[in-house]
Amino acid sequence: MSQQIEIGVIVSSYERPGHLLRTLTSIAMQQGVEGKFDVVISDDGSRDETEQMVRSFAAQANFPLTFVTHPHDGFQLARCRNEGAAASRGRYILFLDGDCILPPDHLALHLAKRQAGVVMGGDCVRLDEPVSDGVTVESLRQGLFPPVPRGESQRMKKQARKAWFYNLVRHSTKPKLIGNNIGIWWEDYQALNGYDQNFVGWGCEDDDLRLRAHRAGLTVKSILSSTYTYHLWHPTEQTQPDDWKNGLNVAYLTRPIRLTRCVNGLEQREPTELVVRLVGSPSSEALIDQITPQVSMSADGDQRTEVEVLYLPGEGAFSGQADCNVLVLTDSSIDSGGRGREAHVILRADACDDNQDQLPRVFPLNQFSEALRKVA
Repeated sequence: MSQQIEIGVIVSSYERPGHLLRTLTSIAMQQGVEGKFDVVISDDGSRDETEQMVRSFAAQANFPLTFVTHPHDGFQLARCRNEGAAASRGRYILFLDGDCILPPDHLALHLAKRQAGVVMGGDCVRLDEPVSDGVTVESLRQGLFPPVPRGESQRMKKQARKAWFYNLVRHSTKPKLIGNNIGIWWEDYQALNGYDQNFVGWGCEDDDLRLRAHRAGLTVKSILSSTYTYHLWHPTEQTQPDDWKNGLNVAYLTRPIRLTRCVNGLEQREPTELVVRLVGSPSSEALIDQITPQVSMSADGDQRTEVEVLYLPGEGAFSGQADCNVLVLTDSSIDSGGRGREAHVILRADACDDNQDQLPRVFPLNQFSEALRKVA
């Protein structure tokens, strides 16, 4: 990302050119942000006239408009958002969906509300099919927006109040992020390695980003008391379940170990690239090269430690700051006590391969690399 501007608008889209045209029209009507934003349409492999429509719109737009895409291979929203963010020049990134329209002060309010170390979340008013059909390019150019249904207005206010309360009590995982209205600083997004592209199919990618943002020390706030988008009706995505708990991605979302900086994101990282550190002092330092050769004795620079390794017998304790605690028991007869309860992974001579989806995961002493692969 070379020459940067204030806000990069990332619009995800797939084979809804009529909806996307209205989204672009609402972006073109934004007030007070001239020259401060660019737009990237990040497409999920549309095989219709979407690209042609975007390029035609770009030829007349008064803002930079880029189109990026990839071959369609299932619902890959996380990948779309990463590719779109990488193609933008914005210092601040605003994620939108190509089935939503923006009120004319939406970008200006996001710029005014942005704060260091804060991820700004929002949502959309959901319009029914008849009202959505009445939203046209011409009506948007005239500044005409549909009235907000009473129930939706109350829902927006309720969500804003709940978010305020969660911030007041410093909730560790809330409020939620909903991907059609998320603002985040580019450097914070980079630190998380963006969205986790292991999420394929509908749902959970926003929840995962939120949990990792909290883990990274970022604050999640809501912008709903100031602005929200309007969602245009369309048929439900085929991989969306009737009950969220039955979704394709729920098992991965609830995985026992979550890396703050995912491995399959803006960059694809190998397990050997995890930042692994030794904590404490093992009783025999000669064992380190035999069992955990990837471990450093001390941190380098300002890299965040992702995996901490503690040897027993030995001195020391887990810091509680790493994403994963690995306990190495070179003598399985000793009582690991509290340090064993804090471990996510245990290496020991008498290990078995049972219950690898539960914590702690247990591996033989000679399988540290395999343990890292499972963590990643």
